Amino acid sequence: MALWKKLKSGLSKSSSKLSGGIAGIFTKKKLDTSSVEQLEELLIEADLGAGVAMELTAALQKKRFEKTIEPEEVREFLAAEIAAILEPYALPLTFDETHKPTVIMMVGVNGNGKTTTIGKLASQFKGYGMRVMLAAADTFRAAAVEQLQVWGERSGIEVITGEPESDPASVAYRAYELAKAGNYDVLMIDTAGRLQNKANLMSELQKIAKVLKKIDESAPHHVIQVLDATTGQNALSQIQAFKETAHVTGLIVTKLDGTAKGGIVVALAKQHKLPIHYIGIGEGIEDINTFEATDYARNLLDLDSADT
Repeated sequence: MALWKKLKSGLSKSSSKLSGGIAGIFTKKKLDTSSVEQLEELLIEADLGAGVAMELTAALQKKRFEKTIEPEEVREFLAAEIAAILEPYALPLTFDETHKPTVIMMVGVNGNGKTTTIGKLASQFKGYGMRVMLAAADTFRAAAVEQLQVWGERSGIEVITGEPESDPASVAYRAYELAKAGNYDVLMIDTAGRLQNKANLMSELQKIAKVLKKIDESAPHHVIQVLDATTGQNALSQIQAFKETAHVTGLIVTKLDGTAKGGIVVALAKQHKLPIHYIGIGEGIEDINTFEATDYARNLLDLDSADT
């Protein structure tokens, strides 16, 4: 239950707003046109997206229109529907023993928590008994390199760096050679995220992928985009940009504890149909968890665990 409590606490801003809003709408205990419209607006405000909000309210309307309904019934119904939407995309990260190390290229806009997420995951993987190496391929941002080195020192994980403003692809290539020779299980590569210069970013990320393929045609084995939940709907356009640039294979959503719009996870899954591997719900090194559709949905609606 410790994990459930952590998730509940992390999503409290979103769940309080949704739960309180639903309680306020359904004081009359009847589902009518007015309450449906208010509920749809509340779901849109929580950043589930207009399409999802309309889909959910239409389903509720079809089931209970003009009938009495309690706020908790609404929350239970929405949680089940949201979990059903998310279930196909709640997929764990896989590690293929035939391609050792598993190469994970991490991408995302600067400021989204990418480097911190790498540090947290690396520590978690090491805790599972894996040998982990990090590559600081965001060579034009000294702070990113230093931050990754701090995470490496904290967790006792080797970090491969290059000279300031050196070729990011050369850092990634050297790290991959070293990780392969040293029989490491995982290599995580931190990359730049300067979307304001998309052409250069595209070229840089494509070059990193190209040099990795010289060692193993299947590398990188995962291209994971880190998104900041507090950016709301902007996250949708960020995914589109990186899908075109880096062929993103999966997502991690961070800072869900810092927003009342935690519904953005639903909008991301619905629109882009990419696996969601992890969510970040706090500042601590342990505050990153595998994404579970039902747990997330029930916490978002401020409901107890389905197991209780």
